[in-house]
Amino acid sequence: MKEFNPEDFVETQVKKIRETMGREKALIAVSGGVDSSTCAVLTHIAIGENLVCVILDDAFMREGEPEKVAETLSKPPLNLPVTIEHVQERFLSVLEGLRDAEEKRRAFRRTFYETLSEIAKRENCRFLVQGTILADIIETKSGIKTQHNVLEQVGINTRELYGFKVVEPLVNLLKWQVREVARYLKIPIDIVERQPFPGPGLSVRVVGEIRWDKLASLKTATKITEENLSKYKPSQYFAAIIDNREKIPRPDVRGITEKTAEMLDLDANQVSIKVFADKATGVRGGARVYGDILALKCIGEDGNIVERDLIHLLDLQGAILRENREFTRVLYLVAEHGIDKSYVVVIRAVETRDFLTAKVSDLSWKILEETAEAILEECSDVSEVYYDITPKPPATIEME
Repeated sequence: MKEFNPEDFVETQVKKIRETMGREKALIAVSGGVDSSTCAVLTHIAIGENLVCVILDDAFMREGEPEKVAETLSKPPLNLPVTIEHVQERFLSVLEGLRDAEEKRRAFRRTFYETLSEIAKRENCRFLVQGTILADIIETKSGIKTQHNVLEQVGINTRELYGFKVVEPLVNLLKWQVREVARYLKIPIDIVERQPFPGPGLSVRVVGEIRWDKLASLKTATKITEENLSKYKPSQYFAAIIDNREKIPRPDVRGITEKTAEMLDLDANQVSIKVFADKATGVRGGARVYGDILALKCIGEDGNIVERDLIHLLDLQGAILRENREFTRVLYLVAEHGIDKSYVVVIRAVETRDFLTAKVSDLSWKILEETAEAILEECSDVSEVYYDITPKPPATIEME
């Protein structure tokens, strides 16, 4: 296989962009991630001041993120012409009341491109540049999940619907290759190494219905999780939030209780199980499935949560999911408040190269516990914090 050469790639893509766009203007929505930032720099090299860069402040970015991203991208060495579009209310109203993961993704995509269409017409842009990469195409076309930025590959005519032609300079690259291109372009290292952030943002980490208070707690938990785990450098790490109000009574979980007790060397009365009403996205046989979320709580004879090495927890989740195909996630309790509250938070950390498969990060119990305790302290409506011990497959990296 031919070795990837970022210099050759940049030279080829800049030439292609110039040939495609000529003297026309182009629009790009940047998020501060390596994909969109690399696309913006490539296009800026190619067409200069004819590039219009916007950040959509859609309510689903992290705390203070739109302003931080705008500052980083607009100053040297990149000097991109970035403005922030404030569209929070528009996106929240569209997603209000939706619980199904794919329904939420489709609603987000529709609103995302309708918003960009309006901006493109206002700025007289005939082209939309976006950072679609190979993994996005593979996952959408295989039916694992709808990536919001995959359009023409699934038969959507963007010129007819939105008035612009989509240009995707990175569409044949994997994530590690994009990072090589970004390094060659001298994009700041905090962008090059920035952990991937989904196009629909935190909306796919709010499991089930999106509400203001739920989203606010997730933003707080996200900040804590990222601050605590960043030095360990997982490929991707984040917090997700699940409603704790509705839980499914499951009379058939006795077998799971006994399996957990057997594999963790506990008595069955030390194990309790919770199944949430909202489902999580998973992968089975190369296709998307929706399954229940199983949460395990194990309490030792001393009254404390039972600690176990990741290898034992992975063996446990594998055994459970092989015998119980209705589940796509297994969570393990790290810390609890002691009384039921509105929400629970999930910590997710994985190791991956291509983002098509992923292993659970082997983080120490100490760092997980410190992170969980901080979340419980700062988020008054969260009663428990779990670690997601499910690899991809059978889970996806994101919750939805």
